[in-house]
Amino acid sequence: MHATLPLLETLHFPALRRGRLETLQVNVGYRCNQSCLHCHVNAGPNRTEAMERATVDEVLAFLDASAVTRLDITGGAPELNPNFRYLVEQARARGLHVIDRCNLTVLEEPGQEDLAAFLARHRVEVVASLPCYLEDNVDRQRGKGVYAKSVRALQRLNREGYGAVDSGLELNLVYNPQGTDLPPPQCALENDYKRILRERHGVVFNRLYTLANMPIQRFGSTLVSKGLFEEYMARLREAHEERNLEGVMCRSLLSVDWRGYVYDCDFNQMLDLPLRLGGRGRTHLRELVGRDLAGNPIVVRDHCFGCTAGQGSSCGGALS
Repeated sequence: MHATLPLLETLHFPALRRGRLETLQVNVGYRCNQSCLHCHVNAGPNRTEAMERATVDEVLAFLDASAVTRLDITGGAPELNPNFRYLVEQARARGLHVIDRCNLTVLEEPGQEDLAAFLARHRVEVVASLPCYLEDNVDRQRGKGVYAKSVRALQRLNREGYGAVDSGLELNLVYNPQGTDLPPPQCALENDYKRILRERHGVVFNRLYTLANMPIQRFGSTLVSKGLFEEYMARLREAHEERNLEGVMCRSLLSVDWRGYVYDCDFNQMLDLPLRLGGRGRTHLRELVGRDLAGNPIVVRDHCFGCTAGQGSSCGGALS
């Protein structure tokens, strides 16, 4: 796989500083039951990295000492980590809002038959990746049969009450473009998703988040192989909107890897660009207990244009 970090070192992206920390995003491991072309984590069935219970407890200790209100759990397929349910239970017992970044097909994996019921019981927000509402496009990007499995998973979540009006069980979907296109307007695409999924499959959900593909890891390597990397980077830079800088996720989010080391965002984690704290190198979460990071400089490279191009892109979808 081609390394993309050396191609991002010519820095055009403006300097940023952190604001008030609101969300702790924890990557509990890179193992996944899928290997998607657009995956910025390079996750897959053969990855073995997984957060251990001791590190989970360090995450909980940090949460106890912080003003964070939201725990965002990601992977890989985070549900495949044996400590996933323990982390969810402990975070909910502390009154935190918990998000599960779910690929949907994991609900059909052996041992996950009760996953939808578990998530509903603990009132976990599900943010589920479904890169298109059309079967051919999804299967082309994620593998044959993935669309059908995803629809069955959505129907299972709906039976638990997810997406229903006034249920309080949030089900939000995530769209990724095909190839080098930027995401279309989020609101219009959300309407298309809702209409088609309801008409064809009886599926309902709350919101659609549109995310640009990041030029790193598997997707970035594919761009290099096809000779499209510079073209895509130019597209991101030309579409940059200054107004999006105020809303980028790295200003209010802290990313934690499976070992407990911290980064300004999940994308920096995948590029091995750790959070910069004074003159020190890599920083572990345990070193930040009780520490205020507001005003700390954010590590940026040119992949950051993926978050500010056009309508913007973040873990919560479009910024403007």
